[in-house]
Amino acid sequence: MYTADLAEVYHLIYTGRGKDYATEARTVEKLVRAHSPEADSLLDVACGTGAHLAAFQSRFSRVEGLEFSPDMIAEARSRRPGITISRGDMRDFDLGRRFDTVICMASSIAYLRSTGELGQTVAAMARHLRPGGVIVLEPWVFPENFIPGYVAADIARDGDRTVARVSHSHRRGRKVPMVVHYIVADAQTGIRHFTDTHTLRLFEQSEYESAFDRAGCDVHYERDARFPLGLFIGHARVPNER
Repeated sequence: MYTADLAEVYHLIYTGRGKDYATEARTVEKLVRAHSPEADSLLDVACGTGAHLAAFQSRFSRVEGLEFSPDMIAEARSRRPGITISRGDMRDFDLGRRFDTVICMASSIAYLRSTGELGQTVAAMARHLRPGGVIVLEPWVFPENFIPGYVAADIARDGDRTVARVSHSHRRGRKVPMVVHYIVADAQTGIRHFTDTHTLRLFEQSEYESAFDRAGCDVHYERDARFPLGLFIGHARVPNER
């Protein structure tokens, strides 16, 4: 999905937006411990460059990441040495071990193509939970809140490098093609231009909730100042709990 250049630029853009990974990690930890006070291990599905993993390292004894893009994995491993990051498809993965907490942040879930794939993904995450474990999922915008023709713009600076990003999104049913242009100006290499196209999907709140229920999790949705699109908190049911 990303070239090596775009993986690095992706990280810079999020940092330039003022995304506070440490505060987000504290918020997620609080939500997790409300259901599982002794939680001590965490898996970040679609972990990207591993920024959340770094923030969770001081909060859980064991943290790991799962990522599909080899370039994202390379960027994450270079930035987060010592953290295990496995390559895998979030729709169907098997790491052979379980965790107290599984998270999926930054609306990565929107890359799924159907409600069937949404169900597969939540089920795969649930299979990696220990009994009573917790899933925290950050959704993308719900269909009724999507703004047709939405345009976003960012500028980020890092030393002698400046990155400008603009995107345009339009809706085709439940699909949302997002075309993104990057201009990277660097003191050493000059100016370069990248184009990246993403196809995202709009899921209803009820579709997320159904996926959690089928995966054996009780779920609730809540808003938080740090997460404008909200969070789904799934708590794995233990046998005979229902």
